[in-house]
Amino acid sequence: MKYLLIIHMNPANWEALPADVREAVMAGHDEFQQELNGTGELLGFAALADPSQTRVARVRDGELTVTDGPYLEAKEWLAGYYAIETDTPERAYEIAGKIPDAKYFAIEVRPIMASSGLEM
Repeated sequence: MKYLLIIHMNPANWEALPADVREAVMAGHDEFQQELNGTGELLGFAALADPSQTRVARVRDGELTVTDGPYLEAKEWLAGYYAIETDTPERAYEIAGKIPDAKYFAIEVRPIMASSGLEM
């Protein structure tokens, strides 16, 4: 089964962490990625830019409009993600708990549907 491990972050809480803790979290991602590459469970990952850089595209009545984002006002935002493949949901939860940010922020574990979408 494939899962998306979504890292939710509150930028105010991130900035409140001591610099050495922030550096340790960021450095921890290298070790985490190496471990999952070694087990073959890592499919991909990305860190995302600050929401102030976000734009939202919509097509209404055939017209494209692009507005400032993010789409929702929120104190937390999507900071990044890992796409993984595991044999069990429990393993996905275990992996999510190893993401360095999990000590300070929430990691959402969401199954990825197959192209047919029928398994949901």
